[in-house]
Amino acid sequence: MALHFTSEQRLDDGVLERAFTLGEIPGILWTPASAPAPLILLGHPPLGLQKMYPRLVARARHAAADGFAAATIELPGSGDRPRWAAAEQARDDLRRTMEAGEPVSDETIDALVLPLVDKAVPEWQAALDALLSLPEIGGPVGYSGGVISIGVRLAVVEPRISAAAFFAGSFVPRAMFEEARQVTIPLHVLLQWDDEGNDRQAALDLFDAFGSKEKSLHANMGGHTGVPQFAGDVAAQFFTRHLK
Repeated sequence: MALHFTSEQRLDDGVLERAFTLGEIPGILWTPASAPAPLILLGHPPLGLQKMYPRLVARARHAAADGFAAATIELPGSGDRPRWAAAEQARDDLRRTMEAGEPVSDETIDALVLPLVDKAVPEWQAALDALLSLPEIGGPVGYSGGVISIGVRLAVVEPRISAAAFFAGSFVPRAMFEEARQVTIPLHVLLQWDDEGNDRQAALDLFDAFGSKEKSLHANMGGHTGVPQFAGDVAAQFFTRHLK
């Protein structure tokens, strides 16, 4: 798949922001003035790039200030990409279950997450192929945030990713615990202790399952959106340690 830049703007801190398409997949690349730069892939929930943009650009500017390029792509069925009926059905089932105050079944979690992982991971790999061919991008590569199961799969199948920071804030299918045991790269996992939609024990069990020799878990009090500012700084130090 060929990467085509569709727009560019220089942000006020000197970061170059370029929108691109990779086949039918929209994405955004942010590069610092210093090139070639190591690359951080910015994961995000399937809410659409437009909706996620303010948070993504803040993360990208933080990365650029540390000398990293950052890139993200639209997830399957999100944003302006073609609707994906099965994914919408799974999201509706989840919403109904949670509104009824019932426990979320393994079947619902599998239907919600596993097809997304199967579709999204090859697209991230295709994006990585294209991005690493650009002269302004050097190695190594890190993966940050987003749906944790996508990050787990990427960490297992993509040898070019040498460190990852995960946010333990999404449902994890049981099958992903097996994959977690195969993860060996350095990991930094962020957990919000009182995350309303997250099974804390499942997050702790997943962390326990990771096969990495170097892994750290940073837990903070507060809900899903209450991540303290300094938590971002700690994650940034993690990437500087492993990608510089």
